[in-house]
Amino acid sequence: MTDSVKPRARAADKRRRLTAEAARVLHEQGVERTTLADIARAAGVPVGNVYYYFKTKDELILAALCEHSSRLDQLTARLDRLPDPRDRLKALVESWIEQREVAARHGCPTGSLAVELGKRADGTLDAEAGAVIRRLLDWAAQQFRALGLPDPDDLAVTLVSAYQGMSLLTNALRDPAVTVREGARLLRWLDSLKAAG
Repeated sequence: MTDSVKPRARAADKRRRLTAEAARVLHEQGVERTTLADIARAAGVPVGNVYYYFKTKDELILAALCEHSSRLDQLTARLDRLPDPRDRLKALVESWIEQREVAARHGCPTGSLAVELGKRADGTLDAEAGAVIRRLLDWAAQQFRALGLPDPDDLAVTLVSAYQGMSLLTNALRDPAVTVREGARLLRWLDSLKAAG
């Protein structure tokens, strides 16, 4: 590796660490309670270096949203390897159930961030958070469409709304069992859906 490549690789690694830790810390602490120093500390990067990669906190929040989007893409890519759309949807619900302890402590990573950003006076970035949720809705609608079910977009809204609701209640009550119960209900609902005709 040449000397010029090493600094670029280190810089890319720092940026990746900052982005990943921003997604985690913002989820755990919320936007208003999180400082750039918190994220720098979590990433193991001197706080002064953060400004080299991200000029403002909003740029770092945007990077965190991109991280959420990337994680969603990775998840749906794994799920897309399953041959049956119903199995893909059920595996999605099972992934939510697996994250029940995280939901109990911090809620849904993207949903809680979207709610918090939506309350900011400047109105920036809330649409970006909504775009990540829209990607999930679109993917779910594709699965319902592939099953030949009527109103696939509405079914996707029902599914994602149920997830956001169970995530909120799990967090508010600090009770992972809410996600287990509601996740099981969603799995039964998915099994009950029949194509028209």
